[in-house]
Amino acid sequence: MLSPIDHYLQALHARLSDVTSGELASYIPELTKADPAWLGISIVTMDGVAYTVGDADQLFTIQSISKPFVYGMALADRGQENMAEKVGVEPSGDAFNSISLHPRTGAPLNPMINAGAIATTSLVAGRTTEAQWERIESSIATFVGHPVTVDESVYRSESATGHRNRAIAWMLKNFGIVEGEPMDSLENYFRQCAIQVSCRDLAYMAATLANGGVHPLTGRRALPTEHVGQVLSVMATCGMYDFAGSWLYEVGMPAKSGVGGGVIAVVPGRFGIAIFSPRLDAKGNSVRGIEACRHLSRDFGLHMFQQARDPRQALGRVYTGADASSRRKPAGPARQHLIDHAHRIKYLSLHGMLGVDGVEYVIRCMLGMAGDTDCFILDMNQVSGLAESAAQMLHEVRRALAADGKPVVCSRVHRRAAILQPLAKAARNLDRGFLVFEDNDLAVEWCENRLLQGLGATEELAVPLAESPLLRGFSDDLLRLMDTHMSTESYTAGDSILKAGEAGDGRIFFIETGRVSILVPLDDGGHQRISSLGPGMEFGEMTLLGQTQRTASVVADNDVRCRVLRVNDLERLAQQAPQAKILLLENLAKDLAVKLRGATQWIAALA
Repeated sequence: MLSPIDHYLQALHARLSDVTSGELASYIPELTKADPAWLGISIVTMDGVAYTVGDADQLFTIQSISKPFVYGMALADRGQENMAEKVGVEPSGDAFNSISLHPRTGAPLNPMINAGAIATTSLVAGRTTEAQWERIESSIATFVGHPVTVDESVYRSESATGHRNRAIAWMLKNFGIVEGEPMDSLENYFRQCAIQVSCRDLAYMAATLANGGVHPLTGRRALPTEHVGQVLSVMATCGMYDFAGSWLYEVGMPAKSGVGGGVIAVVPGRFGIAIFSPRLDAKGNSVRGIEACRHLSRDFGLHMFQQARDPRQALGRVYTGADASSRRKPAGPARQHLIDHAHRIKYLSLHGMLGVDGVEYVIRCMLGMAGDTDCFILDMNQVSGLAESAAQMLHEVRRALAADGKPVVCSRVHRRAAILQPLAKAARNLDRGFLVFEDNDLAVEWCENRLLQGLGATEELAVPLAESPLLRGFSDDLLRLMDTHMSTESYTAGDSILKAGEAGDGRIFFIETGRVSILVPLDDGGHQRISSLGPGMEFGEMTLLGQTQRTASVVADNDVRCRVLRVNDLERLAQQAPQAKILLLENLAKDLAVKLRGATQWIAALA
């Protein structure tokens, strides 16, 4: 089974494949040979797991995405103070190839524009330009996790057309920023931009920064911890050139783009993200790369200035149908079957605004429990909203589990559009849709009915008086004697048998067939079901304790037939057989104790 993130990325890839705006980079002739339809997306976690879709393994040149990594090398080699004298960290608001230098010192405004990157490359440790290149190449390889190569044709194309960059390099030499021969450093810069990577490689590079400078798969340190924050800060404010402000406002992740079509984004402690799509906008950024990051930021809740939630907070208490069964009380084999199998019903209490990563965690937990589960109940009472992409993930796993005979139902949505609309949108036209119950009792009863399917119609068959909890221990003679003092009453579905607030008439009902619901009135005029009773159960028994007013209503769920005993008839029976009343009252006390324990268990399960 594909993971929820795989399903999400497939849906995102399909959505973005229809985006055809933008043009290939043309100022470097070799880059025009890229296929405009290429699209790869990759996410790498902190434990090194890579989720990819599309052209994630297609090689292309890293271009300007190399800049923050080479800047990190120079920081490690020269130190922050020395670097600050040579290259600033202020956003320029200019295009990537602008000549943005400090008016007094001549220092480039930041290392993400070409001027700053050329200076940074010249400051990497090495007595010769060859040694500097070896340092750059080996360091990039550590970030990637394997050796890297240079696309020689792209390198030659960049070198042959890089006249503006040559002018920038000479200006930097004029101000004393570049040390040594500026053209040699510039050639190293051209070569670093022509390093071949895939979208998967870039995601691992981003994940290495997210992991504090340590590659999450190889475990090798690529950058000292003290410089990771500095690199990410410059990426956040300068990584997207003259789109940096809008990027930080809309997407809110440290990022870097390249004219080869790559975009990386870093979520410290969580993800490294990369997108590859060679069509660029007017600012030199991948059109589909930016759009993909917008979706990821919103759906995963990744914006650095919005409150981040641990995905595990999406899931609260997990408990089973054994902890909180339905309020219906079956008798005979059905009761024992539920006792034996109720633990196979799982409640999951969900919390907060459910984004993709929170739902992904919930789904992983569900899949981990699936082997010991027949039904899942997702309690939405504490959910404030559901992202559309998260709803799609729930939909996919619901379909997969249903195919395996393990239905997933929702409860306590309370008609909230912020939950229902995404769920409805995710359900396909030919899909049977999703089940939503207004309360947990209805949801768990539906799940219990599935557990009882193997018993056929056992539960709905007529149950003799001897099965009633109030009549346990009665001898056959006592039961026959009691039966002579009882009458039979029948009702159809929807009939009101008793009404809350009415005076008690002393009737005690023993259900032979059918099912009734016990309802208590609510302040808003509605009713809450507190129990559902079937054959072999009784109601109205509180009249034995002197109750003079009905506290709950009783309504027939279907055709119901009851044997009815009136208190006056019981008194006449007691004159003939005193032990009958004694046994009945003892059983009533035991039954009330069982119900009290059950209520306590419910409260504990829901606490």
